Amino acid sequence: MNPTEEAPEARELVLTRLIDSPPEKLFRAWTEAALLMQWFCPKPWTVASAELDVRAGGTSLIVMRSPEGQAFPSQGVYLEVVQNERLVFTDAYTSAWEPSAKPFMTGIITFENAGGKTQYTARALHWSAADRKTHEEMGFYEGWGKATDQLVELVAGL
Repeated sequence: MNPTEEAPEARELVLTRLIDSPPEKLFRAWTEAALLMQWFCPKPWTVASAELDVRAGGTSLIVMRSPEGQAFPSQGVYLEVVQNERLVFTDAYTSAWEPSAKPFMTGIITFENAGGKTQYTARALHWSAADRKTHEEMGFYEGWGKATDQLVELVAGL
């Protein structure tokens, strides 16, 4: 079955939280490399480096490091950037719209103002149900959940 024949929910993972912080702080934590490096990976993993050109068509390179010291680079392109509201990025492309060898997902992060708080939603859209299953088995909910806890802690101090 090709991806267009699968139901969209068969390819999607979603994490939603109501966060006691305004959207502006969360957006900064996603778009400023120095801040992103502090929360993006669930500890004991770390972000070794982050290069973010946050604009539609801009590239990102985030290098995650395992506790054993192994580097895991993640390269992609921003598809849409709406300040304090929405980020859309994908690993389907690398720099300058070069297709990646194996696209895995598109991320959609939304920051909806909820009376001084933020309805935060992180969606991972995968190319296939098999990719979705792989991501879930890799620990999507636990890993992205812990990273979001770290994000909440960081923005509380901004």
